[in-house]
Amino acid sequence: MSARPFYVCGPTASGKSARALALARLWDGEIVNADAFQLYRGLETITAAPTADELTGVPHHLYGVLDPSETCDSGRYLRMAQPVIDDIIARGKIPLITGGSGLYLKFLTHGPSPLPRGDAALRAALDATPLESLLAELCEVDPVEAAQISQQNRRYVSRAVEIFRLTGIPVSAQRRNWEHVTAAKEKDLRGIVLQVPRPLLHERIAARCLHMLEHGAIEEIATHRHHLSQTCRKAIGVPQSIDLLDGKIDHDTCLQLITQATRQYAKRQETWFRRETWLQPVSWDEPIE
Repeated sequence: MSARPFYVCGPTASGKSARALALARLWDGEIVNADAFQLYRGLETITAAPTADELTGVPHHLYGVLDPSETCDSGRYLRMAQPVIDDIIARGKIPLITGGSGLYLKFLTHGPSPLPRGDAALRAALDATPLESLLAELCEVDPVEAAQISQQNRRYVSRAVEIFRLTGIPVSAQRRNWEHVTAAKEKDLRGIVLQVPRPLLHERIAARCLHMLEHGAIEEIATHRHHLSQTCRKAIGVPQSIDLLDGKIDHDTCLQLITQATRQYAKRQETWFRRETWLQPVSWDEPIE
C-alpha cells in the first residue's frame, strides 16, 4: 500500500471512525480529521468525536485543535490539513482522511474552486437590478449558463452575471475547464464511501443522538454557549441545545429535533457522495481484509 492519502467517507453514524481506525491499524496509517465540527475542543460529545480509547494506539490529527470561539471554513481547513498530510506521507505513512464534511473534503481532493469570491459593491448593485435585466444580460454574455440554470432563481442568475463581470469569462466555460481539471485529479484519488441501509442508518442516528444527550452534550453547550463562533453555532445539536437551556423546548422535543436534523443532514451527505464517483461504495459491515 503506497503512502498516498486514502479517504474514508460516508454519512453521519455510518461507522467512518471505526472503519478508518481499523484500516490505520492494518496499514500502519495515521488518521486525519475531515469533520468540520470535530476540529473543536470541548464539544466532543455533541460532535461525536472519537473517544479517548479510540484516540490511543493510532495517531490522530486535527481533532480538538480549535477553540469554540474560532471560526473555520474550507480554506482554513485546507491550510491546516495539507501540511499534516504532507508530513505523514514524508514519514512513509498512509494518511487516512475521514469525515463527512463535503466541502472540506472537496478542497483537499480537488482544491478550491477557481471562481472568484463575491465583490460586495458589485453584489449590492446586482441586488438592486431587476431580475429581468440580469437575465437579459446573462442570456447575452453566457447563453449556455442561462439555459441550464433556473432562470427564476435570482441568486443563481446574479452570481453568473457577477462572475462574468469580474472575470470577463462565461461561468459555463470556467466550469467546463474546471471539470477537465478535476477529472484529471480524480485519477490519482482513492477512497471509499460507506453505505448503510436507510432504516438501519436511521436507527444508528437515533441511538447516537440519544447517547449524546444522555452523556454530556447539553453540559458542553452550557459551558461554551456564550462564546461559540458562528461556525460552531451551525453544528447540529447546538441551536437545539441552546433552546433547551433557555426553556424554549423540553428534553424530548430537543432529542426529536436533533434526530430529525441529523437524518436530513445524512441524506444530503449521501447525495453529495454519490456525485464523487471516484469513491468506491462499500457496505458499512463489509469485512476488512
